Amino acid sequence: MGNFTVYLVKCYNFKRMDAALLTNIMYGTSSFLPLLGAILSDSFFGCFLIVAFSTVASLCCIIILTITAGIKALRPPNTYTQATSGQLAVLYTGIVLYTIGAAGTRFSMMKLGVDQLSNVGDQDVFFNWSFIVLYGAVAIGSTVIVYVEYSISWELGFGICLTVTALAVLSFLLGIKYYLISRPKRNPFMTMARVVIAGVRKRKLALPEEEAAYYRGLFEKTDQPPFSSFSCMNRAALIQQGDVATDGSIARPWSLCSIEDVNDLKTLIRIVPLWTSNVFLSISIATQASLSVLQALTMDRSLGSHFSVPAGSFSIATLLAICLTLFILDRGIYPLCHHLTSYTPTPLQRVGIGQAFNIAAMVASVHIEHRRSIIVHEHQAENQPDWIVPMSAFWLVLPYVFIGIGEAFHFPGQISFYYQEFPKSLKSTAIGIVAVLMSIGFYLSMAVLAVVRRATSWLPDNLNSSRLGNVYWMLTLVASINFFYFILCAKFYKKQSDDKHVVGAVN
Repeated sequence: MGNFTVYLVKCYNFKRMDAALLTNIMYGTSSFLPLLGAILSDSFFGCFLIVAFSTVASLCCIIILTITAGIKALRPPNTYTQATSGQLAVLYTGIVLYTIGAAGTRFSMMKLGVDQLSNVGDQDVFFNWSFIVLYGAVAIGSTVIVYVEYSISWELGFGICLTVTALAVLSFLLGIKYYLISRPKRNPFMTMARVVIAGVRKRKLALPEEEAAYYRGLFEKTDQPPFSSFSCMNRAALIQQGDVATDGSIARPWSLCSIEDVNDLKTLIRIVPLWTSNVFLSISIATQASLSVLQALTMDRSLGSHFSVPAGSFSIATLLAICLTLFILDRGIYPLCHHLTSYTPTPLQRVGIGQAFNIAAMVASVHIEHRRSIIVHEHQAENQPDWIVPMSAFWLVLPYVFIGIGEAFHFPGQISFYYQEFPKSLKSTAIGIVAVLMSIGFYLSMAVLAVVRRATSWLPDNLNSSRLGNVYWMLTLVASINFFYFILCAKFYKKQSDDKHVVGAVN
Protein backbone atom coordinates (compact mmCIF):
# COMPACT_ATOMS: atom_id res chain seq x y z
CA MET A 1 0.00 0.00 0.00
CA GLY A 2 2.96 2.33 0.42
CA ASN A 3 3.09 2.91 -3.35
CA PHE A 4 -0.50 2.20 -4.38
CA THR A 5 -1.34 5.83 -5.21
CA VAL A 6 1.56 5.89 -7.67
CA TYR A 7 0.35 2.59 -9.18
CA LEU A 8 -3.08 4.09 -9.84
CA VAL A 9 -1.56 7.18 -11.48
CA LYS A 10 1.16 5.44 -13.52
CA CYS A 11 -0.66 2.29 -14.61
CA TYR A 12 -4.35 3.24 -14.59
CA ASN A 13 -4.08 6.94 -15.54
CA PHE A 14 -5.94 8.11 -12.46
CA LYS A 15 -5.79 11.82 -11.77
CA ARG A 16 -3.54 12.49 -8.80
CA MET A 17 -6.29 13.75 -6.51
CA ASP A 18 -8.62 10.88 -7.51
CA ALA A 19 -5.86 8.36 -6.77
CA ALA A 20 -5.13 9.99 -3.40
CA LEU A 21 -8.85 10.00 -2.56
CA LEU A 22 -9.26 6.32 -3.45
CA THR A 23 -6.19 5.40 -1.40
CA ASN A 24 -7.51 7.39 1.58
CA ILE A 25 -10.85 5.58 1.28
CA MET A 26 -8.99 2.27 1.32
CA TYR A 27 -7.01 3.27 4.40
CA GLY A 28 -10.09 4.55 6.19
CA THR A 29 -12.21 1.53 5.35
CA SER A 30 -9.48 -0.94 6.24
CA SER A 31 -9.09 0.82 9.60
CA PHE A 32 -12.78 0.62 10.49
CA LEU A 33 -13.45 -2.91 9.21
CA PRO A 34 -11.34 -4.65 11.89
CA LEU A 35 -14.03 -3.60 14.37
CA LEU A 36 -16.68 -5.20 12.17
CA GLY A 37 -14.56 -8.35 11.99
CA ALA A 38 -14.22 -8.31 15.76
CA ILE A 39 -17.98 -7.89 16.23
CA LEU A 40 -18.70 -10.81 13.90
CA SER A 41 -16.10 -12.85 15.76
CA ASP A 42 -17.57 -12.14 19.19
CA SER A 43 -21.18 -12.51 18.05
CA PHE A 44 -21.35 -15.35 15.53
CA PHE A 45 -18.32 -17.06 14.03
CA GLY A 46 -15.48 -16.98 16.50
CA CYS A 47 -12.00 -15.63 15.87
CA PHE A 48 -10.55 -18.50 13.84
CA LEU A 49 -13.11 -18.41 11.01
CA ILE A 50 -12.78 -14.62 10.66
CA VAL A 51 -8.99 -14.84 10.47
CA ALA A 52 -9.07 -17.78 8.04
CA PHE A 53 -11.52 -16.04 5.71
CA SER A 54 -9.57 -12.78 5.84
CA THR A 55 -6.20 -14.38 5.13
CA VAL A 56 -7.62 -16.08 2.04
CA ALA A 57 -9.18 -12.75 0.97
CA SER A 58 -5.77 -11.07 1.36
CA LEU A 59 -4.16 -13.75 -0.79
CA CYS A 60 -6.82 -13.32 -3.50
CA CYS A 61 -6.26 -9.54 -3.38
CA ILE A 62 -2.53 -9.88 -4.02
CA ILE A 63 -3.15 -12.44 -6.78
CA ILE A 64 -5.47 -10.00 -8.58
CA LEU A 65 -3.09 -7.05 -8.21
CA THR A 66 -0.17 -9.14 -9.45
CA ILE A 67 -2.22 -10.19 -12.49
CA THR A 68 -3.16 -6.56 -13.23
CA ALA A 69 0.51 -5.62 -13.13
CA GLY A 70 1.58 -8.52 -15.33
CA ILE A 71 -1.17 -8.61 -17.99
CA LYS A 72 -1.27 -5.47 -20.13
CA ALA A 73 -4.84 -6.13 -21.27
CA LEU A 74 -6.02 -5.40 -17.73
CA ARG A 75 -4.59 -1.86 -17.85
CA PRO A 76 -5.00 1.10 -20.21
CA PRO A 77 -2.76 0.67 -23.30
CA ASN A 78 -1.17 4.13 -23.02
CA THR A 79 -1.02 7.20 -20.79
CA TYR A 80 -3.79 8.99 -22.68
CA THR A 81 -6.50 6.33 -22.43
CA GLN A 82 -8.84 5.94 -19.50
CA ALA A 83 -9.34 2.51 -17.98
CA THR A 84 -12.37 0.59 -19.25
CA SER A 85 -15.17 -0.52 -16.96
CA GLY A 86 -13.90 -4.10 -17.17
CA GLN A 87 -10.37 -3.10 -16.19
CA LEU A 88 -11.69 -1.03 -13.29
CA ALA A 89 -13.92 -3.93 -12.20
CA VAL A 90 -10.88 -6.18 -11.82
CA LEU A 91 -8.96 -3.46 -9.98
CA TYR A 92 -11.85 -2.67 -7.62
CA THR A 93 -12.34 -6.37 -6.90
CA GLY A 94 -8.77 -6.49 -5.63
CA ILE A 95 -9.37 -3.36 -3.55
CA VAL A 96 -12.52 -4.81 -1.96
CA LEU A 97 -10.64 -8.01 -1.13
CA TYR A 98 -7.88 -5.89 0.43
CA THR A 99 -10.34 -4.23 2.84
CA ILE A 100 -11.93 -7.60 3.67
CA GLY A 101 -8.51 -9.05 4.37
CA ALA A 102 -7.64 -6.16 6.66
CA ALA A 103 -10.83 -6.76 8.65
CA GLY A 104 -9.53 -10.04 10.06
CA THR A 105 -5.77 -10.15 9.64
CA ARG A 106 -4.80 -7.02 11.55
CA PHE A 107 -6.27 -7.30 15.02
CA SER A 108 -8.36 -10.49 15.04
CA MET A 109 -5.08 -12.31 14.35
CA MET A 110 -3.74 -10.87 17.63
CA LYS A 111 -6.85 -12.04 19.46
CA LEU A 112 -6.49 -15.57 18.09
CA GLY A 113 -2.83 -15.65 19.08
CA VAL A 114 -3.30 -14.31 22.60
CA ASP A 115 -6.16 -16.77 23.18
CA GLN A 116 -3.55 -19.52 23.09
CA LEU A 117 -1.94 -18.06 26.25
CA SER A 118 -3.42 -18.01 29.75
CA ASN A 119 -0.77 -15.99 31.60
CA VAL A 120 -1.20 -12.20 31.52
CA GLY A 121 2.57 -11.66 31.29
CA ASP A 122 2.79 -13.98 28.29
CA GLN A 123 -0.09 -12.13 26.67
CA ASP A 124 1.74 -8.80 27.08
CA VAL A 125 4.84 -10.31 25.47
CA PHE A 126 2.72 -11.58 22.58
CA PHE A 127 1.21 -8.12 22.03
CA ASN A 128 4.66 -6.50 22.06
CA TRP A 129 6.04 -8.91 19.47
CA SER A 130 2.91 -8.60 17.37
CA PHE A 131 3.59 -4.89 17.06
CA ILE A 132 7.27 -5.44 16.35
CA VAL A 133 6.28 -7.70 13.44
CA LEU A 134 3.51 -5.33 12.30
CA TYR A 135 5.62 -2.18 12.23
CA GLY A 136 8.66 -4.03 10.92
CA ALA A 137 6.55 -5.26 7.99
CA VAL A 138 5.26 -1.74 7.35
CA ALA A 139 8.83 -0.42 7.34
CA ILE A 140 9.92 -3.07 4.82
CA GLY A 141 6.87 -2.45 2.66
CA SER A 142 7.43 1.32 2.72
CA THR A 143 11.08 1.03 1.69
CA VAL A 144 12.15 -2.23 0.03
CA ILE A 145 8.88 -3.04 -1.75
CA VAL A 146 8.35 0.57 -2.83
CA TYR A 147 11.92 0.66 -4.21
CA VAL A 148 11.39 -2.58 -6.14
CA GLU A 149 8.08 -1.38 -7.62
CA TYR A 150 9.41 2.04 -8.52
CA SER A 151 12.89 1.09 -9.75
CA ILE A 152 12.49 -2.44 -11.19
CA SER A 153 8.90 -3.45 -11.94
CA TRP A 154 5.44 -3.54 -10.48
CA GLU A 155 5.20 -7.24 -11.32
CA LEU A 156 8.20 -8.08 -9.14
CA GLY A 157 7.00 -5.87 -6.27
CA PHE A 158 3.53 -7.42 -6.21
CA GLY A 159 5.07 -10.84 -6.83
CA ILE A 160 7.16 -10.57 -3.67
CA CYS A 161 4.03 -9.62 -1.74
CA LEU A 162 2.20 -12.59 -3.29
CA THR A 163 4.95 -15.03 -2.30
CA VAL A 164 5.07 -13.76 1.28
CA THR A 165 1.26 -13.80 1.61
CA ALA A 166 1.02 -17.33 0.21
CA LEU A 167 3.63 -18.53 2.72
CA ALA A 168 1.71 -16.76 5.51
CA VAL A 169 -1.59 -18.42 4.58
CA LEU A 170 0.10 -21.82 4.32
CA SER A 171 1.81 -21.36 7.70
CA PHE A 172 -1.48 -20.33 9.30
CA LEU A 173 -3.45 -23.25 7.90
CA LEU A 174 -0.79 -25.81 8.84
CA GLY A 175 -1.31 -24.90 12.51
CA ILE A 176 -5.04 -25.60 12.58
CA LYS A 177 -4.80 -28.77 14.65
CA TYR A 178 -2.75 -26.97 17.32
CA TYR A 179 -4.98 -23.93 17.88
CA LEU A 180 -7.34 -23.49 20.80
CA ILE A 181 -10.51 -22.54 18.92
CA SER A 182 -13.62 -21.26 20.67
CA ARG A 183 -17.00 -20.22 19.33
CA PRO A 184 -19.24 -17.57 20.93
CA LYS A 185 -22.04 -19.03 23.03
CA ARG A 186 -24.25 -15.96 22.69
CA ASN A 187 -24.37 -12.51 21.10
CA PRO A 188 -22.88 -10.07 23.66
CA PHE A 189 -24.27 -7.01 21.89
CA MET A 190 -27.78 -8.40 22.09
CA THR A 191 -27.14 -9.04 25.78
CA MET A 192 -26.17 -5.40 26.35
CA ALA A 193 -29.36 -4.27 24.60
CA ARG A 194 -31.35 -6.56 26.90
CA VAL A 195 -29.73 -4.96 29.97
CA VAL A 196 -30.71 -1.49 28.82
CA ILE A 197 -34.30 -2.44 27.95
CA ALA A 198 -34.82 -4.47 31.13
CA GLY A 199 -33.45 -1.59 33.20
CA VAL A 200 -35.79 0.90 31.53
CA ARG A 201 -38.79 -1.38 32.07
CA LYS A 202 -38.01 -1.67 35.79
CA ARG A 203 -36.89 1.92 36.32
CA LYS A 204 -39.60 2.61 38.92
CA LEU A 205 -38.71 -0.34 41.15
CA ALA A 206 -36.84 0.20 44.41
CA LEU A 207 -33.43 -1.42 44.81
CA PRO A 208 -33.51 -3.97 47.64
CA GLU A 209 -30.59 -4.70 49.94
CA GLU A 210 -30.82 -8.48 49.66
CA GLU A 211 -28.56 -10.11 47.08
CA ALA A 212 -31.10 -12.90 46.69
CA ALA A 213 -33.39 -10.42 44.91
CA TYR A 214 -30.99 -10.35 41.96
CA TYR A 215 -30.76 -13.04 39.32
CA ARG A 216 -27.51 -14.95 39.00
CA GLY A 217 -27.12 -16.93 35.78
CA LEU A 218 -27.12 -20.70 35.80
CA PHE A 219 -23.56 -20.87 34.50
CA GLU A 220 -21.98 -17.94 36.34
CA LYS A 221 -18.86 -19.18 38.09
CA THR A 222 -18.39 -16.25 40.48
CA ASP A 223 -20.38 -14.86 43.38
CA GLN A 224 -19.67 -11.28 42.31
CA PRO A 225 -22.54 -9.03 43.47
CA PRO A 226 -23.80 -6.12 41.38
CA PHE A 227 -21.22 -3.34 41.13
CA SER A 228 -21.89 -0.22 43.20
CA SER A 229 -21.28 2.17 40.30
CA PHE A 230 -24.26 2.97 38.08
CA SER A 231 -26.39 1.02 40.56
CA CYS A 232 -29.57 2.20 38.84
CA MET A 233 -28.75 -0.39 36.16
CA ASN A 234 -28.98 -3.15 38.77
CA ARG A 235 -32.75 -3.13 38.26
CA ALA A 236 -32.20 -5.15 35.08
CA ALA A 237 -31.22 -8.08 37.34
CA LEU A 238 -34.12 -7.71 39.77
CA ILE A 239 -36.30 -10.80 39.84
CA GLN A 240 -40.05 -10.29 39.44
CA GLN A 241 -42.80 -12.83 39.23
CA GLY A 242 -42.69 -14.65 35.90
CA ASP A 243 -39.11 -13.63 35.07
CA VAL A 244 -37.57 -17.03 35.94
CA ALA A 245 -38.65 -20.39 34.52
CA THR A 246 -39.06 -23.50 36.67
CA ASP A 247 -35.63 -24.81 35.63
CA GLY A 248 -33.96 -21.61 36.82
CA SER A 249 -33.38 -20.12 33.36
CA ILE A 250 -34.65 -16.71 32.25
CA ALA A 251 -38.25 -16.89 31.05
CA ARG A 252 -38.48 -13.29 29.84
CA PRO A 253 -35.05 -12.30 28.40
CA TRP A 254 -36.06 -8.69 27.69
CA SER A 255 -37.20 -8.17 31.29
CA LEU A 256 -34.44 -9.92 33.24
CA CYS A 257 -30.65 -10.19 32.92
CA SER A 258 -28.02 -11.81 35.08
CA ILE A 259 -25.72 -9.91 37.45
CA GLU A 260 -22.79 -10.74 35.16
CA ASP A 261 -24.56 -9.17 32.18
CA VAL A 262 -25.21 -5.96 34.12
CA ASN A 263 -21.66 -5.79 35.44
CA ASP A 264 -20.23 -6.32 31.95
CA LEU A 265 -22.09 -3.30 30.60
CA LYS A 266 -20.96 -1.21 33.55
CA THR A 267 -17.37 -2.16 32.83
CA LEU A 268 -17.67 -0.86 29.27
CA ILE A 269 -19.19 2.41 30.47
CA ARG A 270 -16.33 2.97 32.91
CA ILE A 271 -13.78 2.42 30.12
CA VAL A 272 -15.30 5.07 27.79
CA PRO A 273 -13.50 8.12 29.36
CA LEU A 274 -10.14 6.37 28.99
CA TRP A 275 -11.01 5.51 25.40
CA THR A 276 -11.79 9.16 24.58
CA SER A 277 -8.42 10.28 25.97
CA ASN A 278 -6.69 7.96 23.51
CA VAL A 279 -8.73 9.44 20.64
CA PHE A 280 -7.26 12.87 21.41
CA LEU A 281 -3.81 11.28 21.52
CA SER A 282 -4.33 9.94 17.98
CA ILE A 283 -5.44 13.38 16.76
CA SER A 284 -2.18 15.05 17.82
CA ILE A 285 -0.05 12.24 16.34
CA ALA A 286 -1.88 12.30 12.99
CA THR A 287 -1.77 16.10 12.72
CA GLN A 288 1.93 16.23 13.54
CA ALA A 289 2.67 13.52 10.95
CA SER A 290 0.88 15.45 8.18
CA LEU A 291 2.55 18.76 8.99
CA SER A 292 6.03 17.21 9.26
CA VAL A 293 5.81 16.03 5.64
CA LEU A 294 5.04 19.62 4.58
CA GLN A 295 8.00 20.85 6.61
CA ALA A 296 10.31 18.32 4.97
CA LEU A 297 9.28 19.57 1.52
CA THR A 298 10.71 23.01 2.37
CA MET A 299 13.96 21.76 3.96
CA ASP A 300 17.25 20.31 2.73
CA ARG A 301 16.61 16.56 2.30
CA SER A 302 19.91 15.71 0.66
CA LEU A 303 21.85 12.68 1.89
CA GLY A 304 25.32 12.95 0.45
CA SER A 305 25.82 14.64 -2.89
CA HIS A 306 23.62 12.49 -5.12
CA PHE A 307 20.59 11.36 -3.11
CA SER A 308 17.56 13.23 -1.76
CA VAL A 309 15.31 11.53 0.78
CA PRO A 310 11.60 11.68 -0.17
CA ALA A 311 9.61 13.88 2.21
CA GLY A 312 7.28 11.05 3.18
CA SER A 313 10.10 8.66 4.02
CA PHE A 314 11.16 10.39 7.23
CA SER A 315 8.25 8.66 9.00
CA ILE A 316 10.28 5.45 8.72
CA ALA A 317 12.10 6.78 11.80
CA THR A 318 8.87 6.30 13.78
CA LEU A 319 8.50 2.68 12.66
CA LEU A 320 12.12 1.85 13.47
CA ALA A 321 11.86 3.59 16.85
CA ILE A 322 8.74 1.56 17.69
CA CYS A 323 10.39 -1.76 16.79
CA LEU A 324 13.65 -0.98 18.60
CA THR A 325 11.90 0.38 21.71
CA LEU A 326 9.54 -2.60 21.93
CA PHE A 327 12.49 -4.99 21.63
CA ILE A 328 14.43 -3.19 24.39
CA LEU A 329 11.35 -3.03 26.63
CA ASP A 330 10.41 -6.67 26.14
CA ARG A 331 13.90 -8.19 26.32
CA GLY A 332 15.57 -5.72 28.68
CA ILE A 333 13.69 -3.12 30.71
CA TYR A 334 10.55 -5.06 31.69
CA PRO A 335 12.43 -8.24 32.74
CA LEU A 336 14.96 -6.11 34.64
CA CYS A 337 12.19 -4.27 36.50
CA HIS A 338 10.55 -7.55 37.39
CA HIS A 339 13.85 -9.04 38.56
CA LEU A 340 14.80 -6.05 40.75
CA THR A 341 11.40 -5.05 42.10
CA SER A 342 9.04 -7.93 41.18
CA TYR A 343 6.99 -5.27 39.41
CA THR A 344 6.41 -4.19 35.81
CA PRO A 345 4.42 -1.16 34.63
CA THR A 346 0.69 -1.74 34.28
CA PRO A 347 -1.00 -1.16 30.90
CA LEU A 348 -2.39 2.21 32.04
CA GLN A 349 1.03 3.31 33.29
CA ARG A 350 2.50 2.41 29.90
CA VAL A 351 -0.18 4.47 28.17
CA GLY A 352 0.68 7.42 30.43
CA ILE A 353 4.40 7.13 29.63
CA GLY A 354 3.55 7.03 25.93
CA GLN A 355 1.48 10.18 26.23
CA ALA A 356 4.39 11.95 27.96
CA PHE A 357 6.69 11.07 25.03
CA ASN A 358 4.01 12.36 22.66
CA ILE A 359 4.13 15.74 24.40
CA ALA A 360 7.92 15.72 24.07
CA ALA A 361 7.50 15.13 20.33
CA MET A 362 5.20 18.16 20.00
CA VAL A 363 7.68 20.34 21.93
CA ALA A 364 10.52 19.16 19.67
CA SER A 365 8.43 20.05 16.61
CA VAL A 366 7.85 23.53 18.04
CA HIS A 367 11.58 24.20 18.41
CA ILE A 368 12.45 22.78 14.98
CA GLU A 369 9.81 24.94 13.30
CA HIS A 370 10.96 27.96 15.31
CA ARG A 371 14.50 27.51 13.97
CA ARG A 372 13.22 26.94 10.42
CA SER A 373 11.11 30.11 10.48
CA ILE A 374 14.07 32.16 11.81
CA ILE A 375 16.19 31.05 8.84
CA VAL A 376 13.36 31.91 6.44
CA HIS A 377 13.11 35.39 8.00
CA GLU A 378 16.88 35.93 7.91
CA HIS A 379 16.88 35.26 4.15
CA GLN A 380 13.67 37.30 3.64
CA ALA A 381 12.13 34.33 1.81
CA GLU A 382 8.61 34.54 3.24
CA ASN A 383 7.14 35.24 -0.21
CA GLN A 384 9.04 32.42 -1.95
CA PRO A 385 6.95 29.24 -1.56
CA ASP A 386 9.43 27.03 -3.46
CA TRP A 387 12.50 28.24 -1.59
CA ILE A 388 14.36 25.42 0.17
CA VAL A 389 15.45 26.35 3.67
CA PRO A 390 19.19 25.66 4.23
CA MET A 391 18.41 23.51 7.24
CA SER A 392 18.69 19.73 7.30
CA ALA A 393 15.34 17.93 7.23
CA PHE A 394 16.92 15.22 9.36
CA TRP A 395 16.11 17.38 12.40
CA LEU A 396 12.56 16.09 11.88
CA VAL A 397 13.76 12.62 12.83
CA LEU A 398 13.82 13.73 16.49
CA PRO A 399 10.04 14.23 16.92
CA TYR A 400 9.42 11.15 14.77
CA VAL A 401 11.59 9.11 17.17
CA PHE A 402 9.79 10.53 20.21
CA ILE A 403 6.44 9.58 18.67
CA GLY A 404 7.76 6.08 17.95
CA ILE A 405 9.01 5.60 21.52
CA GLY A 406 5.70 6.85 22.85
CA GLU A 407 3.73 4.56 20.57
CA ALA A 408 5.81 1.58 21.74
CA PHE A 409 4.45 2.31 25.21
CA HIS A 410 0.88 3.43 24.65
CA PHE A 411 -0.29 1.30 21.71
CA PRO A 412 0.44 -2.17 23.18
CA GLY A 413 -0.57 -0.75 26.56
CA GLN A 414 -4.00 0.19 25.23
CA ILE A 415 -4.61 -3.19 23.64
CA SER A 416 -3.41 -5.03 26.75
CA PHE A 417 -5.65 -2.89 28.97
CA TYR A 418 -8.74 -3.34 26.84
CA TYR A 419 -8.13 -7.06 26.49
CA GLN A 420 -7.78 -7.49 30.26
CA GLU A 421 -10.71 -5.29 31.24
CA PHE A 422 -13.34 -5.98 28.57
CA PRO A 423 -15.88 -8.72 29.35
CA LYS A 424 -14.84 -12.21 28.25
CA SER A 425 -17.46 -12.23 25.52
CA LEU A 426 -16.01 -9.06 23.93
CA LYS A 427 -12.30 -9.82 23.74
CA SER A 428 -12.13 -9.49 19.93
CA THR A 429 -13.97 -6.17 20.09
CA ALA A 430 -11.55 -5.02 22.80
CA ILE A 431 -8.67 -5.32 20.33
CA GLY A 432 -10.58 -4.21 17.22
CA ILE A 433 -11.74 -1.01 18.87
CA VAL A 434 -8.14 0.26 18.89
CA ALA A 435 -8.23 0.30 15.07
CA VAL A 436 -11.32 2.52 15.18
CA LEU A 437 -9.57 4.77 17.68
CA MET A 438 -6.75 5.29 15.18
CA SER A 439 -9.19 5.97 12.34
CA ILE A 440 -11.18 8.50 14.31
CA GLY A 441 -7.96 10.26 15.27
CA PHE A 442 -6.77 10.54 11.66
CA TYR A 443 -10.15 11.71 10.39
CA LEU A 444 -10.48 14.30 13.17
CA SER A 445 -6.95 15.53 12.46
CA MET A 446 -8.15 16.54 8.99
CA ALA A 447 -11.04 18.40 10.63
CA VAL A 448 -8.62 20.15 13.01
CA LEU A 449 -6.45 21.35 10.13
CA ALA A 450 -9.53 22.52 8.22
CA VAL A 451 -10.76 24.54 11.23
CA VAL A 452 -7.31 26.07 11.77
CA ARG A 453 -7.12 27.11 8.11
CA ARG A 454 -10.60 28.61 8.20
CA ALA A 455 -10.32 30.39 11.54
CA THR A 456 -6.69 31.61 11.37
CA SER A 457 -3.99 32.61 8.91
CA TRP A 458 -1.49 30.17 10.37
CA LEU A 459 -1.53 27.63 7.50
CA PRO A 460 -1.43 29.28 4.07
CA ASP A 461 -0.34 27.27 1.03
CA ASN A 462 3.07 28.96 1.27
CA LEU A 463 4.61 27.26 4.29
CA ASN A 464 7.48 29.75 4.35
CA SER A 465 5.02 32.49 5.30
CA SER A 466 3.04 30.33 7.72
CA ARG A 467 2.75 30.34 11.49
CA LEU A 468 3.24 26.61 11.76
CA GLY A 469 4.88 27.03 15.14
CA ASN A 470 1.56 28.27 16.53
CA VAL A 471 -0.11 25.07 15.33
CA TYR A 472 2.52 22.97 17.08
CA TRP A 473 2.08 25.01 20.27
CA MET A 474 -1.65 24.33 20.00
CA LEU A 475 -0.99 20.59 19.62
CA THR A 476 1.37 20.72 22.62
CA LEU A 477 -1.34 22.37 24.70
CA VAL A 478 -3.98 19.86 23.58
CA ALA A 479 -1.63 16.92 24.25
CA SER A 480 -0.80 18.29 27.72
CA ILE A 481 -4.45 18.83 28.66
CA ASN A 482 -5.27 15.37 27.35
CA PHE A 483 -2.43 13.91 29.44
CA PHE A 484 -3.90 15.34 32.65
CA TYR A 485 -7.37 14.26 31.53
CA PHE A 486 -6.02 10.74 31.07
CA ILE A 487 -4.43 10.77 34.54
CA LEU A 488 -7.75 11.89 36.00
CA CYS A 489 -9.64 9.14 34.15
CA ALA A 490 -7.12 6.51 35.20
CA LYS A 491 -7.21 7.66 38.82
CA PHE A 492 -10.97 7.35 39.09
CA TYR A 493 -11.26 4.20 37.02
CA LYS A 494 -12.48 1.34 39.15
CA LYS A 495 -11.39 -2.08 38.07
CA GLN A 496 -13.98 -4.78 38.17
CA SER A 497 -12.16 -6.71 40.90
CA ASP A 498 -11.98 -3.65 43.20
CA ASP A 499 -15.57 -2.51 42.84
CA LYS A 500 -17.29 -2.69 46.23
CA HIS A 501 -20.73 -4.13 46.84
CA VAL A 502 -23.26 -1.44 47.70
CA VAL A 503 -26.44 -2.86 46.30
CA GLY A 504 -29.01 -0.54 47.78
CA ALA A 505 -27.37 2.78 46.90
CA VAL A 506 -28.53 4.62 43.82
CA ASN A 507 -25.68 6.38 42.01
